[in-house]
Amino acid sequence: MLFVNNSFENSVENFLVGECGEFKKFLLPLRRNLKKDKDNLMFSRMVSTFIGNTEVRLDEKGRMFIPANYRKILQQMRSERIVMRRDTDNACLIMYPEEVWNRKVEELSRALNEWDAGDQMILMQFVADAEYLEPDSQGRILLQKRNLQQIGASGDMLIVGLMNRFAVWDKQMFEQKRISQKDLAEMIREKMTTRVKNEE
Repeated sequence: MLFVNNSFENSVENFLVGECGEFKKFLLPLRRNLKKDKDNLMFSRMVSTFIGNTEVRLDEKGRMFIPANYRKILQQMRSERIVMRRDTDNACLIMYPEEVWNRKVEELSRALNEWDAGDQMILMQFVADAEYLEPDSQGRILLQKRNLQQIGASGDMLIVGLMNRFAVWDKQMFEQKRISQKDLAEMIREKMTTRVKNEE
């Protein structure tokens, strides 16, 4: 993973706006990738990551506890709020620390054309399906009934780590979707082999 210092970033920016501005189409994606690598590196150095899985129980009001180890990570990130949205592919809710969410939306926004109606609908729907959650003094978050219905929540829930974010699943639904150990090993091997070939 690359480490990019501020002086290098400034040099790239000066190059982009100087006499060689005709190369912007090539260099702007490069600069974004370098910045992303630096952000990911700084995140991994500064805080722990969300890993593992924890069983939790919804109460009658739709509240659930965030695991203590996850709360410590949120404190390290100085994230008082969580941004929640329904996953685009799976029947689960994704919980982003606020800073991680802001970077994710910025990344998506840069990939879209603000003057293209279809692109703007993508951004609107992605953002419109999100909402802020603030844990109470006991470390609980309140999930709205409609969101729980969308993921088929029965009461027994599973919180699953996703490194810089985490997911909330109905426990039974997660077990149904879970990939077998054999298939998982093969899929990881295939993904990593493809990545190595692409980097050569």
